[in-house]
Amino acid sequence: MSTGTRAEALAAVTAAARRHHAAYTLFNQAMAERLGLHPTDLQCVSLLGLEPRPRTIGEIAKLTGLTSGSATRLVDRLERAGLVARQPDPDDRRKMLVTLTAHRAPDVEAAWAEPGRAFDRALDDFTDPELAVIERYLRRITEVGSEQTERMQRG
Repeated sequence: MSTGTRAEALAAVTAAARRHHAAYTLFNQAMAERLGLHPTDLQCVSLLGLEPRPRTIGEIAKLTGLTSGSATRLVDRLERAGLVARQPDPDDRRKMLVTLTAHRAPDVEAAWAEPGRAFDRALDDFTDPELAVIERYLRRITEVGSEQTERMQRG
């Protein structure tokens, strides 16, 4: 592959990734509005749904990039909305664990139904090996984004 061709391919991937990020940010905002949530609240609900166990508010702050005070207010809003519950941490009684509830799950599931099907259809014509490459790219770019966020926050 010539340098020009690789440079063009990298530029195309970068441009597509930037467009994807912008489109997904707007989608997240629209979905949050539909559910009566703030976009950061919806992001937190989504991330908690991916976590294998309940999380502390400190962990939620790290997941969302918020200060601990802002994360506490976020959890307060999600608790009032019936989306999360707090329970004492059995390993450290000073901490509370935050878990998703099933209370508003039907609302969230209903709101995600059509977009979820559309996102699934977008992947229909990719082969399994292509999906593996896409997944590897997304993991790698997520790691880089997290590393660069930490670097910028350190100053």
